Amino acid sequence: MSMPSIPRACPAANATAVPLVLVLLLAAPATRVAAADTSNVLEQVIVTATREAKSRSELAESVGVVTEAQLQHIAPAHPADALNRVAGVHVNNLGGEGHMTSIRQPISTAGVYLFLEDGIPTRPTGFFNHNGLYEINVPQSAQLEVTKGPASALYGSDAIGGVINAVTKAAPESAEVNLNAELGADGWQRALVSAGNGLGADSAFRLDLNSTSSEGFREAAEYSRTSISGRLDSAFAQGWGSKTVLSYSSIDQSGVSALEEEDYRNGVQKNFYHGDIGYREVEALRLSSELAYTSNAESLVTATPFIRRNTMAMMPSWMVTYDPNIRDSEFSSYGLLLKYRRDFGRGEVILGVDADYSPSEYREERIAVQRDGEIFTGYQRTGELTYRFEAEQTSVSPYVHGELALSERWRLNAGVRYDLFEVDYQDQLDTPNTDSSHFRPQSQSRDYDNLSPKLGAVYQLAESHQLYLSYRHAFRAPTVGTLFRPGSSRDTTELEPVTSVSQEVGLRGLLGESVNYELALYDMATENDIVSYIEGRDRKTTNAGETSHQGVELSVQTAIGEAWELALSYAAMRQKYRDYAYIYGHFDVSCPCYVQENLNFAGNDISRAPESIGNVTVAYLPQWLAGLRMELEWSHIGSYFTDETNTAEYAGHDLLNLRASHTFSEDLSVYARISNLTDERYSTYTSNQVGDPDLAYRPGMPRSLFAGMRYRF
Repeated sequence: MSMPSIPRACPAANATAVPLVLVLLLAAPATRVAAADTSNVLEQVIVTATREAKSRSELAESVGVVTEAQLQHIAPAHPADALNRVAGVHVNNLGGEGHMTSIRQPISTAGVYLFLEDGIPTRPTGFFNHNGLYEINVPQSAQLEVTKGPASALYGSDAIGGVINAVTKAAPESAEVNLNAELGADGWQRALVSAGNGLGADSAFRLDLNSTSSEGFREAAEYSRTSISGRLDSAFAQGWGSKTVLSYSSIDQSGVSALEEEDYRNGVQKNFYHGDIGYREVEALRLSSELAYTSNAESLVTATPFIRRNTMAMMPSWMVTYDPNIRDSEFSSYGLLLKYRRDFGRGEVILGVDADYSPSEYREERIAVQRDGEIFTGYQRTGELTYRFEAEQTSVSPYVHGELALSERWRLNAGVRYDLFEVDYQDQLDTPNTDSSHFRPQSQSRDYDNLSPKLGAVYQLAESHQLYLSYRHAFRAPTVGTLFRPGSSRDTTELEPVTSVSQEVGLRGLLGESVNYELALYDMATENDIVSYIEGRDRKTTNAGETSHQGVELSVQTAIGEAWELALSYAAMRQKYRDYAYIYGHFDVSCPCYVQENLNFAGNDISRAPESIGNVTVAYLPQWLAGLRMELEWSHIGSYFTDETNTAEYAGHDLLNLRASHTFSEDLSVYARISNLTDERYSTYTSNQVGDPDLAYRPGMPRSLFAGMRYRF
């Protein structure tokens, strides 16, 4: 596979003077900041693979980790700030904390990722939200783990491109209060507060609060969130322990429009959505309680009941021009994760079953929008319901996972998971189903099942070097919305699950005393991909053939002397349509008449799939000023085609970010960051529909300054 070249950067625009608040960071010397962690990467502890702590050396898969110390250095304002440091991972910024994800897949809204909190999916299968990371309190997490490619046998649907697991912080054993206050560009304000203490001899609690608001750098682009989480850790009898986690988030996000070329180049602050057009209001509540029993050193039994409660009111911004509506959706979940792990000397076996029952409701009302020229200024409700239905989804998923050390050098693992889903859908509208643009399926039940095997091997090449191989199956069941809110599409209830097969080989280890590295090569084939496209003024949905995803990922971390740290991640991808066909209808002005074409993009590059992703950070921790840390970050996205025809292209972009912090003592530190240091004009997502030559850009943030203070009482 040839390595793609790095494309040119987009031109800079609207340069402004950079405030000199970084001078505050050069105050009197204080406590020395620790140098880079140069321990062997093989010893790093990962919890995603088996839902309990496990050494990376035992994993036959590529897992990227953002540690608690790194999260503190980064102070992420958006999940992308932290996750884009992981090789092969790109999360874009759509405003507020909205995002799409690209991990071994194109940048898209497709449900090919699984978002977890302490190993529990934040949403049930069938309710994927591409913005789902904003339901997680990322900046106050203990660690972020990214499993690239299909996950282990312990996880089911949606884990095709990868799994992102946010690990919550454990409760402190003694009294602790932390305050983090931050201000920044465009009205950015954030307060992170955490407190905890022991409760008697055997229990401890922790509370976290995240209050964030921003006016956004574009017009009418306000955003706010409030997250509250609590954790109670207990060891209440011999061999017994529990972990109870409560998470609540409320998100209020304004709609932000895409821009065409002229406005993207010359009026980047413009937003066509005012007056709550395209708004999104979300509430997400999760409660879980893991009960663990260890009868001896060889066995562990865990039972984790959980509940979820999500509500969302939104106006889909992409539909305001042809089918404006407001939709209210909600779901509750009642689930149980059971797991038994048995060690037997040279290996282990894990048996488990996941069960989830999720009733949901969906209500969609047609609205009338008002415009003042090209600006949408407001809307009126009509009271006319186009959809109203209930859907109850039940899933039961048994699995088995085993590992065996064949010798001092070879370790094998294998697993298989069987997922069974049943969805009971009930149409709640009594009106006749005569609206061709809002087709309503008849009340019915649908069921899916899937068997997902996984195989892996780890070979110890030398004391500090490992080779691993893996072969993994994955799948994605159609979402409830895709099945039963089809718009003008027919037969969406006949959609098949997306399936994927991935093969991977990797090398990782420690060079010398301080150079940690990991290299991974993968080949993934996906079939029955679910595609949405515009036909005339209607949106259609169908299964559309097969795609190929190949790539190489490299990550390196090292300390250079006593004062410098270097971290590099780079990925080069080749993503192709193998057999990707659907019927496309459009009006041909040359007839004039309405014609249908059988489009097949086999051999073309997948649209919106960057050819490369890169991130390099260089940190300076001078000995002459203990407590100071300065870091320059380079973030790169390669070029990609903007639609399936490969006739238009986004050139990619390169950004520089600067961060600095100064630790005065164990209790006090200050920090600042400048995002987009050179004020590049760039787009976080560029696309066009087949048949439409006009590109739509989502402009990224201009140069912006943020500063904050941390204090521990």
